[in-house]
Amino acid sequence: MIKVLKTKNSDEIRSLMDISENLATLNEERYHAFSSRHTTNNSRPCSLVFNGDVYTGLEACKFSDDEMLFAQEHLRILSGLYGLLRPLDLIQAYRLEMGTKLAFDDYNTLYNYWESKIAKLLNRDLKAQGDDVLINLASVEYFKSVDRNKLKARVIDVEFKDYNNDEYKIVSFYAKKARGLMSRYIIENRINEVEPLKGFDLGGYFYDDRESTEGKLAFKRN
Repeated sequence: MIKVLKTKNSDEIRSLMDISENLATLNEERYHAFSSRHTTNNSRPCSLVFNGDVYTGLEACKFSDDEMLFAQEHLRILSGLYGLLRPLDLIQAYRLEMGTKLAFDDYNTLYNYWESKIAKLLNRDLKAQGDDVLINLASVEYFKSVDRNKLKARVIDVEFKDYNNDEYKIVSFYAKKARGLMSRYIIENRINEVEPLKGFDLGGYFYDDRESTEGKLAFKRN
């Protein structure tokens, strides 16, 4: 995949990723400088590098050593370039959204490339933990990269709604941060069962039993 990206110039990257000219030039430089070896000089732990809304809620930089160890064992991060990451896994600077329509080899999209690979890795990690429950805090766009049919796990989706214009609805910006908050709540409280998740109250959210189902935990905020 990196070989494919290295062949693209900034104009092609700009069109592919729908980004500005400056960002396209930056990422052309990143991919040309990308090394096959990750070192402490060219790479950093992914949980400390990612800075989107989800990671604002996660605040991994504030984890204690014990909390980071728990996160390393239990938290998995989906990536368009790396597939599946643990919080302390080293990454180099890049930009590649999972929904990018990057065709290469026999694959039409990144979803085609990753879906069976990520499911296999998740099954391996779940088996190592002796668990069969997966709390899905990824966006719809990213979790599409996981082949649910190949997962040997009970997947619990989590929904966050905010009160807006006289109704509760999913507001993307707030939902992203809430997913990070939920991840932090699990890590700080060492939660390894579903029931305690209903006590999540960070950011003013509360559990909604009426909208929750066997496969979904629903939370709202006024």
